[in-house]
Amino acid sequence: MNKKLTRQLLVETGLRLLDETGLDGLTVRRLAAELGVQSPALYWHIKTKQELLDGMADAIVLAAGMGPPKPGESWQDWLTRRARAYRRSLKSHRDGARVVAGATSLSQEALDLFEEELDAMVAAGFTPGLALRTISAVSHYTVGVVLREQTEGQGHWAGTPGPTLRAAVAEAGGALNEAAFEHGLLALVDGTAQALANTS
Repeated sequence: MNKKLTRQLLVETGLRLLDETGLDGLTVRRLAAELGVQSPALYWHIKTKQELLDGMADAIVLAAGMGPPKPGESWQDWLTRRARAYRRSLKSHRDGARVVAGATSLSQEALDLFEEELDAMVAAGFTPGLALRTISAVSHYTVGVVLREQTEGQGHWAGTPGPTLRAAVAEAGGALNEAAFEHGLLALVDGTAQALANTS
């Protein structure tokens, strides 16, 4: 590959390799080979593999479309839309949730957008702490759900499910599906509305 090496190129190539090999198969050596260079050439742009993974996580997070609510959009609708977009972005890459869960830092761009989100929630009546806890809870929930989806699929029980569990699975279609995600998200939004009312 003859493209000029940049940090963005390394991150984009890393994401492409992630889809091909999974997180366990992604190495700096493999990335260098894909770019047609020796590994030391990459260290002008990334110092460690963790720095590469942080850049990849940042790209996944930003691709979800961070930022405050649209004009006239309620905080409930915004938070729901944000969570759904975040889930889609995490699922758009193999092991995307593992990459984001293991990130140690985010870019200034992501932090600035997060600040705008917090400001919007404060303007909607949240305290700064409640705004932070709310966004963090929804983000962590979403990453956790996708992590399970990407690592365990529908999952299996070691023993024999009892009649109530069998009935529950038949009714709900399993614990990892769209309806299950929406149920948890609604519970978080409704719980936040109650917490917000309690601060008034």
